[in-house]
Amino acid sequence: MELVTVFRSFSPAEAQIVRSSLEAAQFHAVVMHELSALSLEGYSMAAGGILVQVPDTEAAEAKEFLAAPASPEEPPKD
Repeated sequence: MELVTVFRSFSPAEAQIVRSSLEAAQFHAVVMHELSALSLEGYSMAAGGILVQVPDTEAAEAKEFLAAPASPEEPPKD
């Protein structure tokens, strides 16, 4: 199984939010290079960013999921 990058960020928080969203949608997402980015200032850019990756078998669907517009939440019904 090979991992494929579906999202790249320079913000650890943003990468973790994307990972969490993918996991909530039943994808097997991981964050790579986060520790390197946090260890040295500016290293995130040198490392090519913080990567959110999924198995290659899930990559196409994960990219579609991330590209889809967010659906508006329904207001609570009384």
